[in-house]
Amino acid sequence: MAGGIIAFGRDDGVPNIIGSNRSQAERSGRKSSAGEQDNSRTPRGTAHRRCVLISKWYTCVESIHMKKKIVVVGSINLDLVASVQRMPVSGETIAGRTFSTYPGGKGANQAVGAARLGGNVVMIGRLGQDVFAPQLLDALTSAGIATHCVRNVAGPSGSAIIMVTPEGDNSIVVIPAANESLQPKDLDLYLDELRNASVILTQLEIPLPTVERLAQLAMEFNVPLMLDPAPARELPQSLLRMVTWLTPNETETKVLLRHLDADESIAPEACAQSLLDSGVRNVILKMGAKGVFLSGSDVSSTYIPSFRVRSVDTTAAGDAFNGGFAYALTEGMNPVEAAHFANAVAAISVTRTGAQPSMPMLSEVEAMLNRTDVAASF
Repeated sequence: MAGGIIAFGRDDGVPNIIGSNRSQAERSGRKSSAGEQDNSRTPRGTAHRRCVLISKWYTCVESIHMKKKIVVVGSINLDLVASVQRMPVSGETIAGRTFSTYPGGKGANQAVGAARLGGNVVMIGRLGQDVFAPQLLDALTSAGIATHCVRNVAGPSGSAIIMVTPEGDNSIVVIPAANESLQPKDLDLYLDELRNASVILTQLEIPLPTVERLAQLAMEFNVPLMLDPAPARELPQSLLRMVTWLTPNETETKVLLRHLDADESIAPEACAQSLLDSGVRNVILKMGAKGVFLSGSDVSSTYIPSFRVRSVDTTAAGDAFNGGFAYALTEGMNPVEAAHFANAVAAISVTRTGAQPSMPMLSEVEAMLNRTDVAASF
């Protein structure tokens, strides 16, 4: 291993790398240009907690640097969640049952999902300068995510207003706020992180031009790009041609294909082929309780059923799947195995409330995969 002397961390007994490539500004979290503030903190992931014995310092630090990296470029939000008996109709006021706040945002959710499993995750995103920002940052670092590419900008942090029924169905309104400030030129600050990634995850809660620039960089660096096309919107074919894994749910699939009505059921094989014809390399159609359908250049057409669980809150099911799928790929699983693993991650997430709090640990996923009473046929 090159690049520094090993020393104890100040507050957690984790070795620091002194003299490494991180700047003093990154380590201190001081403000940089344009009033933005770096939020560099040493992630407390599983790999770091293994550094206990002096004789294992070298091996542990080496493993941290060697572990395949997952880079997530996306939104960081505070979720304001109201539990309701049913969804209101237009113009109607109804009484809610409970109210809670949780750290969320599709980007942060997917990052936490991968990190909880043990992934080496770097988050690229923006927070505001409000009372929510410290809470949202702490949620990332507590999950073991590297946050040196997360910066604070003037104004509020992103938020989402969510209503959830007893059946687990949800309705969501997203307010981008600080997430809108992540512009294409900002990605030039993180070229090394992107270049050295094993997979890059992104979504549509950040500006579309930023997603397009990210796709160009991923193609230039020959790094697989996983795009979760949510919130649903039409996308240019120029972008779709640069996507390695496109992961729409049924609603997003209908919007992407344009010719399907909102209430029309989808035929997975035909829809996947239409998306592949647009230039996407691989497609994963996320169909909720019906499972997922994979097809593309790197995987033959395969249907994988979901696990049978009692759903409480489906808000982060898709994010849990994407985080789990990315983690599984970096662990060497093939796409079909990775999707089966990710289905288990998503199944656990829907049995809990809150987006990031619902993300499971690896041991929980392994237990789910070994259960026969809920297991999907595979």
